[in-house]
Amino acid sequence: MKAKGTVFKYGDNVDTDVIIPARYLNITDMNELSAHCMEDIDKEFRGKVRQGDIMVAGSNFGCGSSREHAPATIKASGISCVIAESFARIFYRNSINIGLAIIECPEAAAAISAGDTVSVDFIKGEIVDETTGQTFKADPFPPFLQDIIDKGGLLKAIK
Repeated sequence: MKAKGTVFKYGDNVDTDVIIPARYLNITDMNELSAHCMEDIDKEFRGKVRQGDIMVAGSNFGCGSSREHAPATIKASGISCVIAESFARIFYRNSINIGLAIIECPEAAAAISAGDTVSVDFIKGEIVDETTGQTFKADPFPPFLQDIIDKGGLLKAIK
């Protein structure tokens, strides 16, 4: 699996309440819910994000409550992949469960800038900042986890 898109960049400790504010959790339609993705940290995100874009963040991305709404909302907004220095453990697992591609790479997270064009090869664990020409190496997912993500999440993979 590969991804390529324009980068939206955020810092450390972006919590699930910033990704999708709790005041919207009564919305059940994912398209409607995704209209509020990142709005408390980036008011322009929803108007600028395009299908296939990539989110890059610092350490402990997705900390806070364990709701699946956070990775699901990111995925529904059009983001194809999240690259971070590190992920909160429950967010990491929830992302895999709903089929959101994520990859940990501290070097890439630090070097990539907002607006850069980045491509990711998940099989090779290779991240290329096409804007700067830099290439970064990350640990690829084992095949069974990649299969879950490729199929759109754990439930779809089981079916």
